[in-house]
Amino acid sequence: MQTTVRKSAKFEGVGVHSGAAATAIVRPAEPGHGIVFKRVDVLDKPNEIPATYDRVVDTRLCTVLANEAGITISTVEHLMAALCGLAIDNALIEIDGPEIPIMDGSSAPFVKGLTASGLSRRRAPRRAIQILRRISVREGDKRASLARARRFEMRFDINFDDAAIGRQSRSMALINGCFVHELASARTFGRLSEVEQLRAAGLARGGSLDNAIVVDGDRVLNPDGLRFKDEFVRHKMLDAVGDLYLAGAPIIGAYRGVRAGHDMTNKLLRALFANPSAWRWVDDDLSVLRKPSNRLGEGVVHA
Repeated sequence: MQTTVRKSAKFEGVGVHSGAAATAIVRPAEPGHGIVFKRVDVLDKPNEIPATYDRVVDTRLCTVLANEAGITISTVEHLMAALCGLAIDNALIEIDGPEIPIMDGSSAPFVKGLTASGLSRRRAPRRAIQILRRISVREGDKRASLARARRFEMRFDINFDDAAIGRQSRSMALINGCFVHELASARTFGRLSEVEQLRAAGLARGGSLDNAIVVDGDRVLNPDGLRFKDEFVRHKMLDAVGDLYLAGAPIIGAYRGVRAGHDMTNKLLRALFANPSAWRWVDDDLSVLRKPSNRLGEGVVHA
């Protein structure tokens, strides 16, 4: 059945790029509503922005969505990943500014808050997008693809010159709470030199060691170190989960990313939906794809 939050969940923090304080409230929504962002600070123009792949207007530093009036909401990927990981289909997300708060740089605070709010299944069947044939996009050494599989599976490969990151690969099937326990707490990351350049350009104003991993050559500058030895590739997978949820439904298929980012994942979804023979709507079989995880509370369903 389709799922929403039982009661509203509130998240407060700063935008990683704007540095501005932001409050996001995830509210319950009826079946068929989907995930929709609402800019409550905008009163003179249409202020609702559906969370769909065709609303993506920028992917350079994060995923940015816009509506027909040009109203935008940025850095949606971590919250979208949490919604996907908790199998939440419908929600109205009210936000009082142009950027979702970065929290600790991962999806974990969103997962914790949404889980605490409780989840509610509604009397409406849940549908999924089943991949029927391989679709891929490529730009230089960056690749992303979706292929047929019995469940939602992922493999990601990264290769950075920085010795602190290096080459990392990871594969997993996102079932039995796997997203929550293996990916949700992986934080965003960047190079010290990039952070300095972004700040000089008036960006990354809200970034800090409290909400991002910062590396400098072979050093991780965060005093507490890493949460996982391969936290970097895990976060890239987290981003992909959030960006893929902009398909508008869960995907039954195998995603592969090689040095891919927000841009490649969005181009992949556009290529998929441009080819109707590559996918179809099916009932989402919760008994196969999602099972309850007692570690996060009774009656909660996780990806």
